[in-house]
Amino acid sequence: MLVKIFGATVQGIEATLITIEVNSSRGCMFHLVGLPDSAVKESHQRIISALTVSGHKMPSNNIVINMAPADIRKEGSAYDLPLAIGIMAAGEMILSDRLGQFMIMGELSLDGSVNPIKGALPIAIKARELGFEGLIVPQGNAREAAVVNNLDVYGVSHITEVIDFFNEKRQLQPTIVNTREEFYKSQVHFDLDFSDVKGQESVRRALEVAASGGHNLIMVGAPGSGKSMMAKRLPSILPPLSLSESLETTRIHSVSGMLNRNTSLISQRPFRDPHHTISQVALVGGGSYPQPGEVSLAHNGVLFLDELPEFNRPVLEVLRQPLEDRHITISRVKYSVSYPASFMLIASMNPCPCGYYNHPTKACVCSTGQVQKYLNKVSGPLLDRIDIQVEIVPVPFDKMAERRESEASGTIRQRVVNARELQAQRFAEHPGIHCNAQMTSKLIAQYAQPDDKGLQLLKNAMERLNLSARAYDRILKVSRTIADLDNSAGIKPAHIAEAISYRNLDRENWAG
Repeated sequence: MLVKIFGATVQGIEATLITIEVNSSRGCMFHLVGLPDSAVKESHQRIISALTVSGHKMPSNNIVINMAPADIRKEGSAYDLPLAIGIMAAGEMILSDRLGQFMIMGELSLDGSVNPIKGALPIAIKARELGFEGLIVPQGNAREAAVVNNLDVYGVSHITEVIDFFNEKRQLQPTIVNTREEFYKSQVHFDLDFSDVKGQESVRRALEVAASGGHNLIMVGAPGSGKSMMAKRLPSILPPLSLSESLETTRIHSVSGMLNRNTSLISQRPFRDPHHTISQVALVGGGSYPQPGEVSLAHNGVLFLDELPEFNRPVLEVLRQPLEDRHITISRVKYSVSYPASFMLIASMNPCPCGYYNHPTKACVCSTGQVQKYLNKVSGPLLDRIDIQVEIVPVPFDKMAERRESEASGTIRQRVVNARELQAQRFAEHPGIHCNAQMTSKLIAQYAQPDDKGLQLLKNAMERLNLSARAYDRILKVSRTIADLDNSAGIKPAHIAEAISYRNLDRENWAG
């Protein structure tokens, strides 16, 4: 008997339909074809054990399974459940008249339990797109998949539930998730808040400007001055995720297998802080079977690189392309996959090897050459993509001892949201441009031109402070954001002056 059952494979963050054809005939052989990898081939043993322990008998006929299309490599153990159901249906142990109405995915344990899989959300999206009546997935993935509307999602914990469902001995209840209610309810709760930060008003302001315009930022300061503390609080002042942004972010984390069990949608912007020993592949994605890297896991959020000069130079250099294009393409001989990578880069570093260059109380023991060599570990082209460069000094004791709370994240966030709304209106007719940091040279000339006084101030600053030519566009972008925070239609000299103050590393005499 020939039956067809449907599953899916995930390539990038998109799912592709896989048709599993199972033919049972006289004989005693088992053949699995259709470009399966080792994990798929090993499913035979897991299926035998799961059925035996569950009180069912493995058909003893000749079984041939084809996984179509045969030119797409099938990877992983998520095909265990559909293969098992297909084998039993071909052996006439399961009624097959409703199999075509459902997409089925799940990994089997030896006792018949169904374990969670990666990529349940893009699989659910594909099932709805193709018009399937329902999707059967492991219980641990049910809430993740159920955010897709107009599709019945059934979570199962054991293979017997699926067998009894198709044999009409049991009814499965679809998982219901009130997506909007859960999404908006958890958007405003943050464990970390800027009210915990004492002092550092200038750095707090720089972070507010960065959040308002989507600008990349680097903090340079001595150990213990609060660089990591403030960076970790940045998501609390970023604009809330929209539903479409949340769905896209959740798909990436779903494909990576990094969603917590029983999670539906990611409601807060991701914050990724990889260790400086990270490899190029782990940062941008790849591998034999390409997976998203940290730049994609930080999509719509923040990528924080602490102690920037300690990262390997080649690792940092691979950031240049995704910072510009806001996506990363991983190419292999037979195919390529593309992952979104629109993130804010926040970096921190010590000013010198000992960490105390320009420190107000501690003496630096590094020579001028050592300081410059340390700074040169970060290349000019990478710094060219960082709009805001700010120095940070340790908080004095009287500030730390203050009992008065600093301004809370919620207050700052409202100002950021207001500035982003102005930018959304400004760039409404420019697809792919959402914030000031994404402006092209043409848009800078259109929206970020200062008046004559501001232009003269910028000219004087570039000559007097020995600012590099690459700072010009960055200063105009940042000044446009500062003007938006002031709800100003034009860019005033005060806005230019503040933006100039955020270009510390461009000064030729910064390191002596």
